[in-house]
Order: sequence, then structure tokens, then C-alpha cells
Amino acid sequence: MKNLLNIKNILGILFISLLAFNCSNDDDAMNSGNPMPTEPDFSGIYAQQDQMGRPAVNTVFVSSSSKDMYNVTPPSQQNAAFQSMFQTNLMALSPAYANPGDTNALGLDAATFTGLLATDVLNLSLDGTTTFYDGTNVLTGRALADDVITVELLLIFGGEDFSENPQLSNDNVDANDKPFSASFPYLASAW
Repeated sequence: MKNLLNIKNILGILFISLLAFNCSNDDDAMNSGNPMPTEPDFSGIYAQQDQMGRPAVNTVFVSSSSKDMYNVTPPSQQNAAFQSMFQTNLMALSPAYANPGDTNALGLDAATFTGLLATDVLNLSLDGTTTFYDGTNVLTGRALADDVITVELLLIFGGEDFSENPQLSNDNVDANDKPFSASFPYLASAW
């Protein structure tokens, strides 16, 4: 009886092993005997699904009913299509732009600032400092340690000298939860 149970267990394990070995998610190339390609194939048709070049901007300034349209609109067309929506939402959100002529610390009024934000791209300086904002350089790229959300909050709520609405101008997260690596790819290690 004991030997019969052991044989059944062994046969069960063998069956499961064979089943798992034969399950595969190989594509048609493997099934036809052709080797897997060594380079990615970009010949298909792809659809853009989301845009978040500047964190939180899409989330805050694009109205719910327009999210899908914004996400598939090429950046070259975003300003014309969405700047007025961004401005309307900024004016409703921030008392720092309540009066005509009010500007942020960059000297940008509501229309100019939202025109900049509506085009969802990260600018990049090829010959200068790479930073979202460091007190001098503005939107010349983004370093991993840049406090992007606080900078955005300051530009939205801080007024001309970052002093307006201090309760709204800081996310109070001053650093990443783990240190960044000193070598490529520079990201912090996973938890």
C-alpha cells in the first residue's frame, strides 16, 4: 500500500513536471522553428496611451473628460488644443494668479505658464546643468534627485517670489526614500 502511494505521488509529480515543461508562451517564430530575433521589431503599428513628461501636470490640469484625448495628442499640437483648459484650471486652482498680470517666480503670467505646461515634454540642455529647477536653471532637464513636485507647487501657488500660499507650495518630501546609486543606471536599489 505504501509503495502504491509513493508511485502515485511520483507519477503525479512527473505528470505536473511534463505539463509545466510543455507549457510555453513562445511566439509563432519559435513554433515555426525560426530562432528568436536578437533585435526588437518596430515595424508594427503602435498607439501612444499616456503622457507624463512632467509629473502631476497631466493629472492636475487636464480635465477628466479630456484625459484620453490629451494622452494621444502629439506634443506639437498640445498647446493649441489644451492651453486654454490648463489656464482655466490654473486660475480656478491657484489664488497666485487671481489678478491680471500676476506672475510666478519665473515671471510667467497664467497664459504663458500654462502654454509651457500644456506641451508635455521635458526640455534638455545639451551644454549646461541638467535640472528641473535649481534656483538659477529652469526646465533644462531633470536629475533624479530634483524635487519636481515641490517645484511645480511653487510655480503654481508660490506667486512671484515663492512666498504666497506656503501651505500649498511644498509636498514636504525632501528626498528619495533610498539613496541613488553613483553608477549607471543611478537609480536607488529596490526595496
